[in-house]
Amino acid sequence: MLVFRQLFDPPSSTYTYLVADRASGEAILIDPVFEQARRDAALVRELDLRLVATLDTHVHADHVTGAWLLAQMTGSRIVIARSSGAEGADRYVAHGDRIDVGARHLAVRETPGHTNGCVTYVLDDASMAFTGDALLIRGTGRTDFQQGDAERLFASVREQILSLPDHCLLYPAHDYRGLTVTSVQEERRFNPRLGGEAHKEDFAGYMQHLGLAHPKQIAVAVPANLKCGRPEHGHVPAEAPAWAPLTYTFAGIWEIAPQAVTELQGPVQLVDVRQPDEYTGPLGHVRDAKLIPLGELAQRVGELDPDRPAVMICRSGARSAQATVILQRAGFANVANLTGGMLRWRSEGLPVA
Repeated sequence: MLVFRQLFDPPSSTYTYLVADRASGEAILIDPVFEQARRDAALVRELDLRLVATLDTHVHADHVTGAWLLAQMTGSRIVIARSSGAEGADRYVAHGDRIDVGARHLAVRETPGHTNGCVTYVLDDASMAFTGDALLIRGTGRTDFQQGDAERLFASVREQILSLPDHCLLYPAHDYRGLTVTSVQEERRFNPRLGGEAHKEDFAGYMQHLGLAHPKQIAVAVPANLKCGRPEHGHVPAEAPAWAPLTYTFAGIWEIAPQAVTELQGPVQLVDVRQPDEYTGPLGHVRDAKLIPLGELAQRVGELDPDRPAVMICRSGARSAQATVILQRAGFANVANLTGGMLRWRSEGLPVA
């Protein structure tokens, strides 16, 4: 069984793709973003997968790749095209190479023109392909910097991407309108730049008159990506706040296990967001936990100290997850959700009041 997820980074409009083989548990990420590495690692963990590699389709100019950071976090290998000019990868691929993911694999097709090092990754059964910036949905990558060459890009897309079967789904590295996927058949017919009866001269003329501003992050992104995303200082950002052993979830929430709560040192606030009858009901409550029902939390946030860490508690962990969001919006920097709520607390035999 193939596991597939499409993830999005709003600041750069970048799509990151998770592809995994369920039987083996092996997974790869295509075009990860540095700032989203924690999110991506959380998803891999929650799906009970093992990240074996990160693949970049090219040296990006609008964001820093998460390849190096994910390698530090998970031990994954860094894969990029040999023609990219990037340093620090574990494997450099070229046209015709294959990248194994358990029993599945991706084939590498070189598709230069946006940059020299652009590649497209094609799933073994040609049901999907990851085109980077070579081919976008009803568009293409630009060709006015980073070794761009319009005629070369035209040939790459026509020969290496639009030569795939009609039904093959195409997933780009970016989309700025919220579109998510296209197909070979659609782009052959409807791509205004190189679909239909367009010739390379038509495409070159089109590309010469785009008049786009350079990406805002190009001065930072390109040098970093030529090192596979390794920052100048080479230090890994802190994976979690230091006040407690926390786990980051794909939902974007820090969680803390019940046993870890009993071992906390220092002035931590425990906040129970259930109703009063639940607080005093059969499940009991954690000793010293302050009762503030979820519906009242936004209005009573002033009763809590924003400079002290807070652990949010409810019956199962659902309402308290929402409570962490409310406190974060109110300016609380250190907030965690009690994993599994009072149900898990009781199941682990921890004391209640």
